[in-house]
Formats: sequence, structure tokens, C-alpha cells
Amino acid sequence: MGRRLFILGLDATPPDLLFETLIDELPNFRRLLERSVYGRLRSCDPPITVPAWMVMFTGRTPGELGIYGFRNRVEGEYNEFRIPSSRDVGYEKVWDVLGRHGLKSVVIGVPPTYPPQPLNGWLVTGFLTPSDKSRFTYPARLKMEIKSLVDSYVFDVVFRREDRDSVYRELVDMTRKRLRVVDYLLDSKPWDLFIYMEIGVDRVQHAFWKYFDERHPRYTPHPRFSMAIPEYYKMLDAWLGRFMDRFGDDVSILVVSDHGAKYMKGAFAINDWLVEKGYMRLRRDVEPGTRLGEADVDWSNTYVWGWGGYYARIFFNLEGRERMGCISREEYPDFVKSFVRDLMAIRGPNGEDWENTIYMPSQIYPSVRGNPPDLMVYFDNLYWRSAGTMGYSDYYLPENDTGPDDSVHDYHGIYIFSDGGLRTRGEYRDLDIYDIFPSILDYYGVKYGGEVRGSSLLTDIL
Repeated sequence: MGRRLFILGLDATPPDLLFETLIDELPNFRRLLERSVYGRLRSCDPPITVPAWMVMFTGRTPGELGIYGFRNRVEGEYNEFRIPSSRDVGYEKVWDVLGRHGLKSVVIGVPPTYPPQPLNGWLVTGFLTPSDKSRFTYPARLKMEIKSLVDSYVFDVVFRREDRDSVYRELVDMTRKRLRVVDYLLDSKPWDLFIYMEIGVDRVQHAFWKYFDERHPRYTPHPRFSMAIPEYYKMLDAWLGRFMDRFGDDVSILVVSDHGAKYMKGAFAINDWLVEKGYMRLRRDVEPGTRLGEADVDWSNTYVWGWGGYYARIFFNLEGRERMGCISREEYPDFVKSFVRDLMAIRGPNGEDWENTIYMPSQIYPSVRGNPPDLMVYFDNLYWRSAGTMGYSDYYLPENDTGPDDSVHDYHGIYIFSDGGLRTRGEYRDLDIYDIFPSILDYYGVKYGGEVRGSSLLTDIL
């Protein structure tokens, strides 16, 4: 039997949480660290689940993929969007490359893999799948095998709600079902590469961070909720221990996260700020919490609009590109410079300095596909979300505008690589998300004919 690699994807796992705060409660992760090379993994820009996982497994930037978040703007429309799908990924995934070399893969939970595309192996789609009534496996018959194991296969939970008890129960139930499927496929399918990505890590942090982290501005100790994050990680740790005991050095392990997480300070109402500054015009006032599509926007006299999320997507109403564009091509360069100065001048609710970062997609990606924002804006080092809703009396919202959410994304996730042939053990070094694709191919000795952006981790450690 040839080399085998198991990849455990833990969505949104922060380095300080896994490597420091919780490590004494996670004996199997600690055991893995002692026999591994590990460290921080710098995410892509933007550090968002979609596109980050596909960036990791294709080696391509969000611009090349044409995926800039959980929503893709519909061309020519001001506020219409569609959900990214597997059809948007125009490049080979790592399992496609391996498949061409006769290697079999099992892929579970990676977004966006819905609808399922053929591969040399087996695939279960990720959390953007509508429901288990959809076609969510390749091959199609795998769906029946899964349904014989679990009464219903759960892709995600609604975590932005007040009933935290139900959120946690559903998270645990979802993950336990998924682990049953993972165990079944580990046993029943011949595989060379096995990828299991768990979205529940991200969800438990969004739902329970303020109960866990004393640094959170709304820290609220609770007898049950304060234990939700540690207990969830312990559940994964116990499963990891069983996996390690079973496979030993016969299977290499790569634990990886797409981005990190940290406490959320609040949300900045970008469209209210645009109205106040005269960049957006409304025909009439709106109630607090009004979505952009519900507002009576005077588009012919609106220069800029924004979308909410973990970062702000800024769009310019450019003449000749938008249906009611009002910024001429001639004035566009000076307009952008002036607007960026205004954005960079934004301060916090008490006048404190913010670390605001602004990217223009065409400047950070080698090519740009799809319908990108004109600017990508990170408020205060990502501590403040962008609120896409509007009508508030204050730009600074103490909480998320679309339901309870206690954490935001951060730039650095984690990786842990363990292999019986490692020359070094317990070594800490930082990597970039673009290093994962070439590292996986290097592990199997597969040469890739296309462009490779990152560098292989394995060059000097095996």
C-alpha cells in the first residue's frame, strides 16, 4: 500500500485557542503536536470560509476563482446575488490532480463542492448544500449508504439565534453523525487521500465566544454556555485519539483550518455612513435593520454602496458599467483616491484609532474573475464586522445586525503535520494557505504542470 494522508479540516480554528488555551484539555491534540511540525497558517484575502477552503485545495486566489465570500454578486445588479457552487471552481482541485495519477480520494464537507462533481473516489458535499434531499454525494449511490447510517445527514445548523441550548445540541448531533459517516468511509473505501472538513468548529465559536472569552466586550459567564467551546473541542479530540490509535504511523495526518477567529467588538453600519457622507442617496428614511434591497435608494444619484459581512464589499456606481452609473470614467481615479481617504479616516465609537485595511482586487490577485467588489475593507483589523443593513441612529452597532454572533474571522488559522518519517518533531513554523496545495502533491511525489503559488512544507522535513 502506498502513502496515505488524512486531512482533518477544522473551520476557523485559532492558533492561540488550540495551541495554548485549550491544549491541556486536549490530550490527543497535544500528542499529535509532539510528533509534528505545526504553526499558524495565514489565510487568503478575504479570510472567509468560502473561498478559503477552495483556495487551499486549488492553490488559486479568490480572484482567479471568482469567489469573494458566501455570496456572488449578479452582474449588473445592485443587490442581487447567488450562492457560489462547485460549478464556479474552474481549476483542478488537489483530488482531481491525484485522480489523474490513479490515486483515490474521499472528500467530506469542503465548500463549495455542491452540486457534487465526479472524482476518482467518493465525495460528500459541504454546508452550502440545500438539504439531504438534494443530490449530495458522488457517486450517487453513496447517498443511500449514508442514509442507512444516519436518519438524516445534517450540513449545517442555524447558529444565529437566541436559543443557545438548541444550537449546541444540534451542533453536537450534526458532528456525531458526520463522524459516523467518516468512520464508515475510512473502513469501507480504499483511499489514498481522505479529507474531512468540520464546519461545527466555526459555528460553536460564533454562537458561544462571548461566554468563553473574558476579553470579549460582552463577556457573559454561564454555567453551561461557557463550556460549549471546550466541550466541543474535547469531542473532536476524543475522536482524533481513536483515529491515531488505530492507524498509528501508517497514515500521515494534516490538521488545518481555513482562517482563525477572535471576539467581535461590533458591526459598523457602512451604508448609513455612506448616506451620511453623501455617497448614497435615499428617497425616504428607512427603519433600523432595513436591508439594502428593501431601501428606496436613488441609484442615479448614488456613488457607492456596500455589502455587509466579516469585511465590507464596496461597489462604485460607475458610468458605463452599472445600469444607473453616475461616476464618469474620467473622474473615477480621483474619486477612488478621495473615497479611500475617507474610509481610512474612520475611527472607533470613542474616537479611537482603527487599523483599517483596504484592498483593490485587481492589485492583489493575478487575475480577477466573476463580479468582484471594487474595494475590500477590513475594519479595525477585522474586529468590527460590516453591517449591510441600515437605518440606525449610530454607525457603531454593539452586536451583529443579522442575529446573535459573538466572533469574527481572523487572518491566521492553524496547521499540524504529522508523519512517521519526520526529521523534526514538535517544531513550530508559520505557513501560508497557498503552501497546502503543493505540500499535498509533494507528499505523493506528484508533479503539477500548472502554476504553483506556494511552497511545499515537506521540502526539508521528510
